[in-house]
Amino acid sequence: MEIIAQHGDVLLILAIIFGLYMTWGIGANDVANAMGTSVGSGAITVMQAIIIAAIFEFAGAFIAGGNVTATIRKGIIDPAPIVDRPETLVFGMLASLLAAAIWLMIASRKGWPVSTTHSIVGAIVGFGIAGIGIDAVQWGKISQIAASWVVSPVLGGVIAFLLMLSIRRLVLDTDNPIQSARNWGPAYVFLVGFIISLVTLFKGLTHLDLELSVGMSFVCATAFGIVLAIIGWFLIRRVEEDPEGDKDYHFASVERVFVPMMIFTACAMAFAHGSNDVANGIGPLAAVVSIVQSGGEVMQEAALPLWILVLGGAGIVIGLGTMGYRVMRTIGTEITELTPTRGYCATLAAATTVVLASRTGLPVSTTHIAVGAVIGVGLARGIGAIDLRVIGGIVVSWIVTLPVGGVLAALIYFTLKGIFT
Repeated sequence: MEIIAQHGDVLLILAIIFGLYMTWGIGANDVANAMGTSVGSGAITVMQAIIIAAIFEFAGAFIAGGNVTATIRKGIIDPAPIVDRPETLVFGMLASLLAAAIWLMIASRKGWPVSTTHSIVGAIVGFGIAGIGIDAVQWGKISQIAASWVVSPVLGGVIAFLLMLSIRRLVLDTDNPIQSARNWGPAYVFLVGFIISLVTLFKGLTHLDLELSVGMSFVCATAFGIVLAIIGWFLIRRVEEDPEGDKDYHFASVERVFVPMMIFTACAMAFAHGSNDVANGIGPLAAVVSIVQSGGEVMQEAALPLWILVLGGAGIVIGLGTMGYRVMRTIGTEITELTPTRGYCATLAAATTVVLASRTGLPVSTTHIAVGAVIGVGLARGIGAIDLRVIGGIVVSWIVTLPVGGVLAALIYFTLKGIFT
């Protein structure tokens, strides 16, 4: 308690700096999962991706970022053994933020699409073992999260695969593909708006004091989907055929129809990503703020101030604008060749899986889901369409992330403890 009272302001400033650094790392690395498919398919430019993500990553973090934050903040380790030593939890959360942020910066410079979720969960586990003891780690929750790392990319891949098959059946294999694309395009846009808004409303926006019944959620989601479908219909009507392009590639005009649809999926994925991954940066920050402001009380439940969500959203946007393009290149162009139709399927599948996971409060890896969705799209054309060497390298970087985060966090924890005590 004395350390909190004596150094509370300094610890709070460090928490804000480390939290901003961590969310910068999320923007710099994980933004590839939100925007890589859109840029890689040629639907939007890097600058357009930055603008879209700046708006919708921030919106996702602010509007729907509360559920997963609670899991990161208090679901991974049990703070009960250190109720009388709140400074231990403060040092641990600061160490976790800094450790994860350092690893993300290294990975981003190398262009590795590592998991920010892996980074922060590994860091918190590392601190928990070093600072409290191995029994303090809630291994049941860790096993749930670990299972989601396997299940979520498979689910993302399956959804992307099925979407690709539906486009092939309803559009590409018809007598008049371009007309079929125009006819079915608004329905695919409706699907984007309906799924993202429905799951967001189901999730419950409690920190915004907005709770809707199941029936009202369906009504609002349907209305939102219809509005998007109408906008999509107008945009699709303006797309002109490309006879010259069709000579080289039979479906060139069809791909042009899917370009405006990719804008909707890019927005949806950015929103979904912001709602899930902001927790990785602001969960530990929220824990520190709660302890310092309460004078050293370690609470299982803590309010999530809106300014922390704003800070998290801002950090993601800054990271995206400064270094996001490096990892975007890896996921958008190197796993498999993406076109607007394939990019649409991969992005919508990933967004759907991320928001579903966010609904349950599980901090899944957006990286795993996005890569799984891109692989699913590639598999729709056969195993030969996928670069297995690139996937192998990505998987190795995933495996390394957990232990690196844990060891770094333990070292930083002992350093902070030495400085302040």
